[in-house]
Amino acid sequence: MSLQLDTLAYTNRLRELPPEHKLIFAIGTLVISLCSHPVVQILLTLWMSVWTVFYARIPLGIYLRVLIFASFFWLTSLPALVLNGVSLNDFSQVQGDSWQSLRLHSYYIYISRSGIHQATLIFTRVIASVSCLYFLMLTVPFTEILHTLRRFKFPVLLTELLLLMYRFIFILLYTANELLRAQKSRGGYRTWRVSMKSLALLIGQLLKRTLQKYSQFSLGLETRGFTGEFRVWSPRRYRPSRRYIVEAICGCLILIGLELWLNARIFT
Repeated sequence: MSLQLDTLAYTNRLRELPPEHKLIFAIGTLVISLCSHPVVQILLTLWMSVWTVFYARIPLGIYLRVLIFASFFWLTSLPALVLNGVSLNDFSQVQGDSWQSLRLHSYYIYISRSGIHQATLIFTRVIASVSCLYFLMLTVPFTEILHTLRRFKFPVLLTELLLLMYRFIFILLYTANELLRAQKSRGGYRTWRVSMKSLALLIGQLLKRTLQKYSQFSLGLETRGFTGEFRVWSPRRYRPSRRYIVEAICGCLILIGLELWLNARIFT
């Protein structure tokens, strides 16, 4: 999947726009998503989806897949937000907050109304923020992001760490695919018990093989005269679009205006 996303970053229809414009736009919309109400966050998600799917021509299936993948982390935190438990003696105090409840011996397990509300607020914020980050990731190659950050005087140490983490992801995926293919060819996933054993072996070998490959990667850098700073090349063949600039500014101003209007209604 990472290889496919990296390919889309080099072949999308917004490729010729300056990366600093897209970076500033993504950061600006991300700030709006973190500081706004759910209504604004939902509108922002739809707007960023239009930029990603219709303007950049990223396939809708891939975009929905990565959004669902990001939503999975929200789902893992959902039980902690929604489910609560109290003793029978204390249930009267939370009965108004209980939507559905189940009695287990001397305890009540119930679904919290305030928890559902909080989970909804978190979901809209997560999906809006992720849509902003996916727009940047799917329309700007990673090397150009690093080059732009350095032009903005971003600390060199942090850009080096970002590049190493990015490279480490590909090493991890390549090693996992190699091990998984070898296990499947030997019938390592025939039954449930064999699958669990093969999965445990895969995880154990994955760490060992990845560290070995990363060590080889480090040795390769040293033999090529690595001096402690990565140099990334990025061609300056970009064409700013007045239409996209105006649309981005107007859209952000509309969202900010809507947020201010909602705040004014709440406090009056």
